[in-house]
Amino acid sequence: MADEMLHLPFSGTWMAQNSPARRVPSHGIDLFGERYAIDFVAVDLRRRSSERRDWRTFLSTEPPERFLGFGRPIVAPVDGVVAAVHDGEPDHEGRRSQLALVPYALGQAGRLRQGVHAIAGNTVTIAVRGGAAFVSLAHLRLGSIRVGVGDHVTAGQHIAACGNSGNSTEPHVHLQVMDRADPSNAAGLPLRFRSFREWLPGSAEPVIVESGIPGERSIVESLA
Repeated sequence: MADEMLHLPFSGTWMAQNSPARRVPSHGIDLFGERYAIDFVAVDLRRRSSERRDWRTFLSTEPPERFLGFGRPIVAPVDGVVAAVHDGEPDHEGRRSQLALVPYALGQAGRLRQGVHAIAGNTVTIAVRGGAAFVSLAHLRLGSIRVGVGDHVTAGQHIAACGNSGNSTEPHVHLQVMDRADPSNAAGLPLRFRSFREWLPGSAEPVIVESGIPGERSIVESLA
């Protein structure tokens, strides 16, 4: 099946992480339809996901409101019909401190046992091409979802806000394409994004990409 062509699901500058341009499966495990998934963290051009640092940054957890992405609009990356919505998962504290990340990592196996909602948090899944593929957006902010099952959406339509729900250490949006709506038994499908500006790691000047996958730790901005 051809790679699904998508718009980036946000405006402004975001950093790509766990990119399938670096490795497949992108998140290190081939579960929940994540094989070709990608994460985006809102950043400034200095690559900062938060403009604030204090003792909590280095020793503890931080409120999600400190991060540039928290509450930012998330838009539909493709035309389609909403196939599934899940809301009700809390937004967690952010964790940049190694002291806070260690106990969180130790709880990963328990979250996997709890199932897909403990991992994905609040989600919107869109059926495209007559149900031949499904695009899912995860870790959305609690209570921010603006669409319901059966709604028709168009690329660029505001559908939710970036959050820190599910298996997430700081606010970001996770995007994946699957062969069915339920990630519990879905296979991940390849994806590509159209028309974006990309700052490669170590480069001060962006390149224009008409179709492709952002590289690991590249900063991207939609041109669509």
